Amino acid sequence: MGLDDRKEALVTGLCWTRWVAMAGVLGCASTPPAPPPAEKMVPGAPYLLGSGWELVDLGGTPVLDDRRPTLEFPEAGRVAGNASCNRYSGSVELGDGTIRVGQLATTRMACTPEVDAQEKAFLVALQNARRTEVVGGQLVVQTESLEKPLVFRRSR
Repeated sequence: MGLDDRKEALVTGLCWTRWVAMAGVLGCASTPPAPPPAEKMVPGAPYLLGSGWELVDLGGTPVLDDRRPTLEFPEAGRVAGNASCNRYSGSVELGDGTIRVGQLATTRMACTPEVDAQEKAFLVALQNARRTEVVGGQLVVQTESLEKPLVFRRSR
């Protein structure tokens, strides 16, 4: 094997090595990156005070688009909002990741059966709320009356 043959073999070998390395890099690069872990935090009273939230998931049940319940924390120790058809307000105790809603007062407007059913389910779940966390900017409220949580998006 002459010098030219060895050079050609070396260049061919380097080309194959580069091709294999590039294939490995491209193969890794074409795999989508893993999503970052959802930003998660345990909200306390200072975080929730003055905020407003709109319900997007009622324990795994879709929410009526035009009748979304709301949850507001207008001042320390108070909760208020729209239950779907009627307004509500009452007392609330907030800790780091905990919530206890007291007896709620509601207006008494007549509602359609579908809206009334959603409103009742929401109010029962809210009065049985026990734990809170913020996941990906959404307020997640675990209740004793539903297997899945209430999920809210921030409205203010």
